[in-house]
Amino acid sequence: MQNRKSLDWALVQNDDKITLRLSGELSRDTLLPLWRQRSSFLSAEKIENRDVIWDLAEISRIDSAGFALLCDFIHYCQTLNVRSQRMKDVPVQLETLADLFGLTDWVKSFYL
Repeated sequence: MQNRKSLDWALVQNDDKITLRLSGELSRDTLLPLWRQRSSFLSAEKIENRDVIWDLAEISRIDSAGFALLCDFIHYCQTLNVRSQRMKDVPVQLETLADLFGLTDWVKSFYL
């Protein structure tokens, strides 16, 4: 029996705030569908002039590829006119990866 890995995401829009909820495994094995659909939740028309919240409470595992993709998404949002950008319920694995890559201060600047 093979352990099935999955990543799910949902966009919750409330007036001037958008919450992107990620759940499951954020790893090289699960990233491709998220990458392919990124324009559906990271388009300028959806996130400009809004607060963006990355809800990571339901992330069960994150590897270096998942960390890199999340950092890329956050950086992309920085290039748009978002009011603010925050991460909530950051997993310990993400903090460990930030330490390994020397990005602790940058990542912590997005903590809610």
